[in-house]
Amino acid sequence: MHRLMKKYALLGTIPFTLVGCGYFDSREAHRAQFEMVGMTGYDLQACAGTPNSSKKLNDSTEIWQYEISRTVPVPQDSTLIPIGGIIQLYQTFMGGAGSSCRMIVRMDHDRVSEIHYSGNNDEYIGTDGICSMITRGCARQRESTMHVAPGIWPLGPISAFHAARTPPQSTTATYSDQSGKYVPYLDDDQTKPVIRPAPPPETKTDTQPAK
Repeated sequence: MHRLMKKYALLGTIPFTLVGCGYFDSREAHRAQFEMVGMTGYDLQACAGTPNSSKKLNDSTEIWQYEISRTVPVPQDSTLIPIGGIIQLYQTFMGGAGSSCRMIVRMDHDRVSEIHYSGNNDEYIGTDGICSMITRGCARQRESTMHVAPGIWPLGPISAFHAARTPPQSTTATYSDQSGKYVPYLDDDQTKPVIRPAPPPETKTDTQPAK
């Protein structure tokens, strides 16, 4: 009887253990999206390392990419508790067990202006939890050009379940000469292309009588 009660007690703790895995990682990854905006490129490399790749978009804007991966061990079933089967069932319906993350950083005038995450990067609860492995060095030993997030959801913008909002970007960081001259027309006219030349700027006319 004692063994049976112990077995069911352990079975009950497994889902709660899985739920706890990833929550704090997800929250820290999203906190980094907020607090690292404004960092200098030197400070970013000092705490996160050099990027795996980079691309120069124009004289003031670059895209830096950081990548990380991990091997997720598959738990084996024991004679008493089918841990492996329970975890696989949880993954089927709830997701989790992410194995990689790509952090994409937009640098504007050698300052971090926004951070995005992509890849199979979710843990058992929350989103983007694997990405905290990239930003961990900056989170644990802060650089002077980082700032402090105002709070955790619902009191602030930091949540384990959604990324921080992307801050507004400068024109030089978002538009090239081509995209500045062409704009999308999101109307219902199916006879014209969605990308068309931008309308000419408004010209002011002198309405004062000539002297």
